[in-house]
Parts: sequence; C-alpha cells; structure tokens
Amino acid sequence: MKYSANITAGALKVAESRLIADLLLHQLDPNVLRKVLVETNVLQASAPLTAIRIGGLIHARLTLMGPGLWRMVRDGTTTISTQACLAAAIKHSALLGDFMDLVLRQFYRHHIDALPTSAWEDYLIDCRAREPEMPNWQESTQQRLRSTVYQTLAQSGYIESTRTRRLQAVHIARPLLEYLRNNEEHYVLRCIEVSP
Repeated sequence: MKYSANITAGALKVAESRLIADLLLHQLDPNVLRKVLVETNVLQASAPLTAIRIGGLIHARLTLMGPGLWRMVRDGTTTISTQACLAAAIKHSALLGDFMDLVLRQFYRHHIDALPTSAWEDYLIDCRAREPEMPNWQESTQQRLRSTVYQTLAQSGYIESTRTRRLQAVHIARPLLEYLRNNEEHYVLRCIEVSP
C-alpha cells in the first residue's frame, strides 16, 4: 500500500537519527540495536516501548538509504544532517513525499505565502482518489499525521513554523544533492527540491 500512517511516531528526530546512523555505520545487528535502545536508553526515551517505536521508525528510514547518507546524518552540520533525515523520511513515506511534491510545490509555484489549514484535508481526499484502498483513518490519526508532516516541514525550513505555516525558500546542501543524484533517488530529489 502506497500510503500509510507509519510516520506518526515522530517528525525528523535529528538528534536521535545521528545516534542510529552511528550504530548503522558500526554495522550493529538489528537484534543488538533493539537491546541497545532498551537497555542503555541511548535515545533517552520516557519508556522502553517509546524507544523501540522511535528507534524502529528511524532505523526503517535510514536503512532505505546507504552509508553515504548515514555519514551525513551523523557527521554533517545541522543543516546537512536535517536535510539528510528529511531525504530518508521522504523515501520512507510516500504520504510525506507526495504532500511535498503535489501540494507544497503548487503553493510555491503560485507564490502563495502560507499553507492554508485546508491543505492537509484536501490532500488526504486526493490520496484516496489515487489509492482507493488507503485506510480510512480516524480524525485523531489524520490530525497526528498533519502535525508530524507540518513539524517535518518546519524543522527542515520549508515553513516558518507550524503556527504560521508561512513558506520559506530552502537551499539543499550540495553533498546531499550529489548523493541523491549519484544514487538515482529521483523521487526523493524531486520532493526535496520543491522550493524555488
């Protein structure tokens, strides 16, 4: 299924992603990773299940990419690390990627200052038209999804804040652009380059 609610565990989680990227670069076995998340509480989560949920989401995102991106997440400046986390999140979630590609791009193209409150609801209707089998999420899930996507956009600089939702220009770091081009990540590249 193209669209799923698997992103509700959190937005970009850059600090936590740096830790998971380091573990991946040390080729930690997934079973050992789970043990590290719970026993050492490396993510400083409030409960073991929270650590597993957040760690699992980040691991699922990062393992879709390769060591070159993991290094950017772990060692990059705040901007590079954040944008690399965004690239992995887009690859992991078509719900996020398509929102950027199909919705956010249009707002930039038409020089609209801010995302209207109806943008997310309209987008979910369009998603259902593209994928009729999409789950019929409860209102609370839809709101959590919107909150996660808007937080992701704010953390990566596409919108000023989740309150104003004012659009901002974003310049993608050259090392990330090169990584995406060299690895033929065409979809991720298209989504991440929506800003003029």
